[in-house]
Amino acid sequence: SPGASLLLHLHSVCLFQSWNNHNLSTVPLDLDARLRSLDLSNNFIRQLSTLALPYLEQLDVSNNQLDLISEGAFENLARLERLNLSRNELNNNLGSNSKALQSLSGLKNLDLSMNGLSNDAVELYLRNKPSLDQLRMTGNVLTRLSPNLFRQSKGLRTIIIDENLISEIDQGTFEPLSQLETLTLAKNNLACICDFRLYQLKYLNLSRNSVEFFVTRENDELYKLEILDLSYNKLLYFPVVPKFNHLKYLHLQNNMVGSLTSEATMVSEANSLYREIVREKTVTKNNLHSIWRLMPLIYIDLSYNHFTSFPIETLSLPLPLETLNFSYNCLQNINWDIRNYSDPGSSLRQLYFHSLKHLELKSNGLGYISPFFLSALPKIETLNLQDNSVQPCSSTQQENLTTSCVEFEQLQTLKHLNLKENNIKILQRNTFQRTSLVSLNLAKNVHMVMHEGALESVRASLQSLIISEINMSSARLSLPCMPGLTQLNVSNNHLDTLPSSLSCSSLRGIDMRNNDFKTLDQSLIHNLSAHLTNMYVSGNHFNCCDSGWLTILNQTELVTKVPHYLVSTASVAFSVLVQWAICLTPLI
Repeated sequence: SPGASLLLHLHSVCLFQSWNNHNLSTVPLDLDARLRSLDLSNNFIRQLSTLALPYLEQLDVSNNQLDLISEGAFENLARLERLNLSRNELNNNLGSNSKALQSLSGLKNLDLSMNGLSNDAVELYLRNKPSLDQLRMTGNVLTRLSPNLFRQSKGLRTIIIDENLISEIDQGTFEPLSQLETLTLAKNNLACICDFRLYQLKYLNLSRNSVEFFVTRENDELYKLEILDLSYNKLLYFPVVPKFNHLKYLHLQNNMVGSLTSEATMVSEANSLYREIVREKTVTKNNLHSIWRLMPLIYIDLSYNHFTSFPIETLSLPLPLETLNFSYNCLQNINWDIRNYSDPGSSLRQLYFHSLKHLELKSNGLGYISPFFLSALPKIETLNLQDNSVQPCSSTQQENLTTSCVEFEQLQTLKHLNLKENNIKILQRNTFQRTSLVSLNLAKNVHMVMHEGALESVRASLQSLIISEINMSSARLSLPCMPGLTQLNVSNNHLDTLPSSLSCSSLRGIDMRNNDFKTLDQSLIHNLSAHLTNMYVSGNHFNCCDSGWLTILNQTELVTKVPHYLVSTASVAFSVLVQWAICLTPLI
């Protein structure tokens, strides 16, 4: 009823009140004592005096000019659980301010970010916080973390201390925090992790530091770590992670891994470093590989590193690995450079990436990929080779293994292939035979000649095809009947007609922008209109006197994208607007 709704509204007002962004210089007087949540953020408040709000659970005073909190300011806030004091000036008046916070023994969530706080200041503010569950201290000036910091906050589950100046972490700082699950130390000055011992952690973010190596002493303890982010550091080696762990996601992008001459050298030096750090005398054991073999890893990002060769042995070890990003490295070839444990002269040892489904190799300069490597990908579904120099093999080339082309027919599980910007010269007949491609991107191969029948072997499976920006004319474009095709991009070419074979496709979207179309075949458009929902036609020189195809489209619910972003749905205005726009196109 209206009366009940009004009571509910009044009750919610009593529970929550916002004075956000009101140009306040002091806390408003006569606040309702029943308040549960109070937002005073984004004002100009400089001082906090006693707050008589016995039911208050959440208080936000962030982004003010707060530098003085009276000692008794929070004495009456017995139920306060969440306090946001970020973006203030709490590096001043530490005596009074810290005593005020000491009265909040029931606090669970505290944000002290952007206050210019030093190590000693933070230690004062964290006294008497036995219930603290989440702590954020982004953007302060901490330089060293010691056990004293969290001595009275051992129930912490989440700690975020990013964007500080931390270069040292004393042993025993985080180890006593048995409930700690999330630790973020990104954007600091840490140089190495010499003996990782945080068994309880599930998420560790050390990105954007200066970490050169990450080493865990091998033991039989089970670590709970699931996500490790070491991106944007100075790593030269793969990290030596805990022997027994739950690690599923490993972020190593933007480092210096692979700078050494070969995988064997990198592994050897990583093992030597490990033995030096833990003072282990054994010289024969491959610690790195023995530990990586046990990892339950499903995702690893190695993009933007310095690899000149692909570390096949190391990356084949985590059996569950599903996604590998190796983009933006320095590969020119992927050769089968692995140690052979068989007798001299015997066949090469075969390894497998048993679970790998998604492989990103964008922007490497690749020209050759060994057939042995391709045969090691029994479950591959997505392969991104954009911005390389890959030439697909023809049937005659495949008989000669010395040629520098790539045999895609080995990848029988492949569904998504990106060959954009590879300077492909020719696509022979049945180039992708034995694959089950669902999407294929051939854009920006400006010199590519596509022979008739090049896509014949994937005509039944292909659903998305991109052949934009390949300098193609209608006379050179031959497409087979592809009944499953739903998306086609032929933009930025020199086409004046569409292949009649498209009439048997189930196209839902077609992009034909920036070509030489003057009209469209009415019979073809009639067949396509049964499924089309989006059509992009701008940048052509349509003849407004030959626009029967527009009449056909006008009878559907199609949305057509036209020059000058004129878009309309099925109506009388639709034809008028589109015809007006396309007639003006040559003049623009």
